Amino acid sequence: MTKKKRNTGGGGIVYSTDPDFSFEQEPAAVENTLPPAQQRLKIRLDTKQRAGKVVTLVEGFVGTSADLEQLGKTLKTKCGAGGSVKDGQILIQGDYRDRVQKWLQENKYNVRIG
Repeated sequence: MTKKKRNTGGGGIVYSTDPDFSFEQEPAAVENTLPPAQQRLKIRLDTKQRAGKVVTLVEGFVGTSADLEQLGKTLKTKCGAGGSVKDGQILIQGDYRDRVQKWLQENKYNVRIG
């Protein structure tokens, strides 16, 4: 049996005897999407834990998850392949390094193949 931990956002504060105490939460950091010229994307092939199937990984995107999803959708459409967006990475099924690199460079992204 596993215990579920409750995270109330108290930062470890359980109780305070100070009558004027008020817990101040830190504002959530809003992650802005960098313009394409400032993005440093890395393209590589991967076969780990994919039953020997090859996928093209695009890593290093800095921005909101919605923008990452949109970029992933665009790249999958340009390659005519399936794939997904997980853990800040774009996965495209198959070896499409050249097509992905060409499209990203045409759209002013800094790209390197690794």
